[in-house]
Amino acid sequence: MRLNELSPGKGAKKTGKRLGRGHAAGQGKTSGRGQKGQHARSGGYTKVGFEGGQMPLQRRLPKVGFNSRMARLTAELRLHELEIPTAAVIDIDVLKAGNLVPAFTKKVKVIKSGEIKKAVKLKGLAVTKGAREAIEAAGGSIEE
Repeated sequence: MRLNELSPGKGAKKTGKRLGRGHAAGQGKTSGRGQKGQHARSGGYTKVGFEGGQMPLQRRLPKVGFNSRMARLTAELRLHELEIPTAAVIDIDVLKAGNLVPAFTKKVKVIKSGEIKKAVKLKGLAVTKGAREAIEAAGGSIEE
């Protein structure tokens, strides 16, 4: 097979309409543009959203940001913060009691930021790959 032998598959390329080739061709006279008006003229088109000089809708509406509803229920915890609680098993309730995460938190994820030297036992917390390796290297364990 050579580059000059390659061609698109059958049916992949569709031939375009042949406009302005007479009445019998189906797209004669006005070539499918209708009678008069801006759209019938060559070059007669405006940008998307143009409303004839009136302030367009996308500019009339106020700009509103985005606040994730899920972000209010999730929290991140750094590795060195796991050494703060004195409980044998660290779960979400222990973290809430120690003010390490907000009271309304539903999910907590431990990220690899900082170092951990103490062996800790985690229960019901999400852990990143790097944080998992660091916890297990320090002698800790993770229970899903």
